[in-house]
Amino acid sequence: MNGTISYLDRLENSKDRTMSKKIKIEAEFEELAWEELTIEEQQLMMRARKVSESAYAPYSNFHVGAAVRLASGEILQSSNQENVSFPVGVCAERLVLGYAGANFPDLAVREIAIVARRKGEEIWASVSPCGLCRQTINEMEMRFDRPMTILIQNPDGSVLRFQGIQTLLPFKFDDLNG
Repeated sequence: MNGTISYLDRLENSKDRTMSKKIKIEAEFEELAWEELTIEEQQLMMRARKVSESAYAPYSNFHVGAAVRLASGEILQSSNQENVSFPVGVCAERLVLGYAGANFPDLAVREIAIVARRKGEEIWASVSPCGLCRQTINEMEMRFDRPMTILIQNPDGSVLRFQGIQTLLPFKFDDLNG
């Protein structure tokens, strides 16, 4: 071998080194009583609650509502729409963010409110966006180079407030061109 180190040599030499590390991820967010929300945040949550009633969820009976506030102040909303072929169903968050992007391509989403509950139940469920929805929120933040406020309803009536998707998606899939 003319001066090169083979993969097996590197492997043999690496046996003496410990490669494991313990890494801790901390999450920072707020848990607020309804009264602690701004009037605008309460409005957004109410719109998400109302639109959850229009969910088409005959298979899960899990009704999700999402409402967004655009940079212009306009509010858009949507609910989940299921399909007997489960992968075809669309989450409320992705539906409203897709609509915002297609119809208001130059306006950033400032806030998103998310609520969910089982059909016929009074108590709101503990919910957070699925992985696809988290990645969609991430893409919208990258598109406009600004984090959005994420509001999530808790069963006890409190609301979680996140500043950007980073806390909910610490290992996000970022721009492939950068």
